[in-house]
Amino acid sequence: MTETGPVEMLHAAFPDTIQDVQTFRGDVTVVVDAAQIAKVCTHCRDTKGLDYNFLSDVTGIDYFPQEPRFGVAYHLYSMIHNHSLRLKVLLPGDAPEVQSVTPVFPAANWQEREIFDLLGITFTGHPDLRRILMPQGWDGHPLRKDYPLGYETVQFSFNYDDVDKHKPYAKE
Repeated sequence: MTETGPVEMLHAAFPDTIQDVQTFRGDVTVVVDAAQIAKVCTHCRDTKGLDYNFLSDVTGIDYFPQEPRFGVAYHLYSMIHNHSLRLKVLLPGDAPEVQSVTPVFPAANWQEREIFDLLGITFTGHPDLRRILMPQGWDGHPLRKDYPLGYETVQFSFNYDDVDKHKPYAKE
């Protein structure tokens, strides 16, 4: 009898949900329909043979100027089988939104808040979705590729006076 791999098991359970499978240097990434991510995570956690019982990381990606613009990657690990699996969802640039996996993996709570804060991706059903790193009144999301950069001119001897007059310290 041959052992069924995680990709085959996911294809059998969710034939219309799996959009793509990518393998690079032994790491498997399964691109999933964003509307089904919580169900797929629950299946990965609860199904015998998969047993992905640890969410090690959730991260957001900005593919600007491509469309779909955003991606969210969920790195799952099975401590029983010593296997890892990456689930990924792709989201549009206008109003990116995906279901929270915090009810499935409580460790996703702060990581989803960080992605919300820095990339502006909304996680529906999140128990406490608010900024975690930036101040509450901050305008924008600093990790977006189209976010304006802050700039400070490097001060040298030839431009000392010009740069010095723009410094924020008190002058007499």
